[in-house]
Amino acid sequence: MKRVGFLSFGHWQAAPGSQTRTARDALVQTIELAVAAEELGIDGAFVRVHHWARQLASPFPLLAAIGARTSRVEIGTAVIDMRYENPLYMAEDAAAADLISGGRLQLGVSRGSPEPALRGPAAFGYVPAEGENDHDLGRRHTEIFRAAIAGAGVARADPTMTGYDGALQIQPQSPGLPERIWWGAGSRRTAEWAAVKGMNLMSSTLLTEDTGVPFDQLQAEQIELYRAAWAAAGWEREPRISVSRSVMPITTDEDRRYFGGRSGLSATDQVGPIDGTIARFGKSYIGEPDAIAADLARDAAVAAADTLLLTVPNQLGVEYNAHLLESFAAHIGPAIGWTRATERAGEPAPVS
Repeated sequence: MKRVGFLSFGHWQAAPGSQTRTARDALVQTIELAVAAEELGIDGAFVRVHHWARQLASPFPLLAAIGARTSRVEIGTAVIDMRYENPLYMAEDAAAADLISGGRLQLGVSRGSPEPALRGPAAFGYVPAEGENDHDLGRRHTEIFRAAIAGAGVARADPTMTGYDGALQIQPQSPGLPERIWWGAGSRRTAEWAAVKGMNLMSSTLLTEDTGVPFDQLQAEQIELYRAAWAAAGWEREPRISVSRSVMPITTDEDRRYFGGRSGLSATDQVGPIDGTIARFGKSYIGEPDAIAADLARDAAVAAADTLLLTVPNQLGVEYNAHLLESFAAHIGPAIGWTRATERAGEPAPVS
């Protein structure tokens, strides 16, 4: 079954045209968009986590609030930079948010992306151990976090307080959460690593490598290698795989004002340097809905994944982004084999 969710970067800026002028605006509007998305039959509400910027930085209060206001949509991150996280405190926060939502949390984690801070994690108190680099730090924190949410003992009990000498779990525990952790993989190699570790795969709109083939084919190869590594590792469950795309259907004069002039500029992949390497950036899908539907139906990675995350221009406000999601649901989703969750559940589709 194909799932579709939105992905918000949660930008805020007091600039002309911005409907998201403050941090409170960004937080409250993300909650409101999640509620609207659920009503439209969208499957998920995901947020990007960035430090040192006017974006969403502390996801768990926000995810818990979305969980309390909704009843069906998956809620998650894409992704949390694990270099910044206290893995045990994060395990408590994640379990609490998951319990509030009734087990709907889907957490994307990773090493993170380029940022404005020179040594950002160090300012939070986290530095690589001797012989480690930033990637190792993020993976070590991830390993501790995953062990904690799986119920491993992570601290020794004090016999004078507990009456026994054993290991203590973090509390609360949320059943099923360990199987809903995703690794944000920026390359084919890291996707294979994620499969060996038993994490779901989250692949974005860029890959930190380039072989000269179109982005969707490179990403489809990444997914194929991930699936092969998953099978070789002997995991019994079926993994989840998501990809992200920028999709802007033009159906109104307002859409045309915002995006009509960009359709040709973003219609091809881009290749350029990022974080000391050459990366390939996937194209944006901007234009008439039938043309987008045909293009997405030919996207090899979208076909290979079970989940598609649609990046939204959050500063244009809740009403406009709900309109974009409705346009996708009504005109594009069926072309990639997706139907509204409300229709799958036997509920009538919203009236456009």
